[in-house]
Amino acid sequence: MSAPETTSAVSSSAAHPRFAEALRELGLDVEIRRFPDATRTAAEAAAAIGCELSAIVKSLIFEADGTPVLVLMDGASRVDVELVRRELGAAKVRRAGADLVREATGYAIGGVPPFGHRTRTRVLADRGLLDHAVVWAAAGTPHTVFPLDPEAVIRHAGGTVVDVREQSK
Repeated sequence: MSAPETTSAVSSSAAHPRFAEALRELGLDVEIRRFPDATRTAAEAAAAIGCELSAIVKSLIFEADGTPVLVLMDGASRVDVELVRRELGAAKVRRAGADLVREATGYAIGGVPPFGHRTRTRVLADRGLLDHAVVWAAAGTPHTVFPLDPEAVIRHAGGTVVDVREQSK
């Protein structure tokens, strides 16, 4: 695998333009890494970056009673949909389809960042993200990622820290 290109989000087009604008608006100058091969899955991203799988932030869109909800989860874990349903007080929660993901966020599955979305959604962030000093998340494309401390990720996403990780049986 080729070495990543490192660029400044503020002066580069490495990040998706909407995400680069969100970084500017938030006053964040983060390192954007672009990889020649896609990092659509948490495993691909962790391998490309050289970090633990759990240090990857998955930005997952669910549909709760017809309303999009963003769940931020570490890359090594799965979301327990029942815990999300209870947390939201919803009657029904399911994974959103690709069209709803793009409509709600402005990004395609595999490149959804934790913030900088087209629309404002409720955000649940699993507590497990706080186990790391630095986490890595998509920068709006399947080829780009950025590092940030998890508290900042959750704060900029407008997230509420919850426990929605699927527990091993």
